[in-house]
Amino acid sequence: MRTGVFAAILLGLIGVATILAQAQSQQPAPTDQMNGMDMSAPSSKPGGSGKPMDMSQCPMMHGAMHQGDATPIPPGAIRASFGDKSMDWTPAKLAALPHTTVSVYNEHTKANETYAGVPLIDLLTPLGVAEKPHGKDLRLFVLAAGSDGYEVVYSIGEVTPFINDSTVIVADSESGKTLTDLGPLELIATGEKHPARWVRNLVVIRVLAAE
Repeated sequence: MRTGVFAAILLGLIGVATILAQAQSQQPAPTDQMNGMDMSAPSSKPGGSGKPMDMSQCPMMHGAMHQGDATPIPPGAIRASFGDKSMDWTPAKLAALPHTTVSVYNEHTKANETYAGVPLIDLLTPLGVAEKPHGKDLRLFVLAAGSDGYEVVYSIGEVTPFINDSTVIVADSESGKTLTDLGPLELIATGEKHPARWVRNLVVIRVLAAE
């Protein structure tokens, strides 16, 4: 009788151990480093703010997030967009396109300068912008931004040779030399007394419509 009781207790203990082992085997496996990372957790590094990182404050992401596109812009490239269409242009891609050379007076340097680059309109027409705008097309305007967040606006008529005598280019060289000091690409416009709407380190070009 006593032997039977011991056998029952032993079988019970074995059953409990089996259940515990099965429960442990069904627990989720540890996630890898990225999946397990809590991006909203306070920073543990010295000088951390203890708040989630606001990527909208990152200059290089500024333009992309303006478009509702969180995809990073390739280094040295610009992203042009109109409506639901967008294209990335690297310096190498731009170098393969027909170039225009312009001579301008730079009020900042107090000197005449010569730039070569691609007419801005040539980057917009593949997105559906009319080469000869008329009617409602003239409600469109171009917002250009640099990597430092500096932004300027041109009406579509100002960047279209069909309407305006001025020339707006995405320059990749000055006097035959690549633009290394101010970034690989710069927006340059002729016919302006002050280069306030020139954009260094150009990263974003957006075509929008006035309300």
